[in-house]
Amino acid sequence: MFDIGFSELLLVGLVALIVFGPERLPAAARTAGLWIGRLKRSFSAIKAEVEREIGADEVRRQLHNEQILQMERELKQSILPPASAPAATATGEPPAAAAANPASSAPAQPSEPSRQP
Repeated sequence: MFDIGFSELLLVGLVALIVFGPERLPAAARTAGLWIGRLKRSFSAIKAEVEREIGADEVRRQLHNEQILQMERELKQSILPPASAPAATATGEPPAAAAANPASSAPAQPSEPSRQP
């Protein structure tokens, strides 16, 4: 990731030895290790929480889709007549035929007499 070689690590160690001195270098290394550990744990916790949230969003999306599908099924059932119900109208025609031919279900109107001068 960082491509740090042995020579770079040796250089950082020598600079740290010169800056901190031999007495404080072990305490500084221990403190740096503790801080690095805390950062790693924090990043791991954040990563786990983000993954949980993504999973929760996915579950919410699936539940929402299932609710939509259920509403569609209910809508189809309310629109489509049940197959077991009688499908005849008062004239004895099936509903599709009665809807296609509205004149057959309406009573016939007497025609007006034609007026001729």
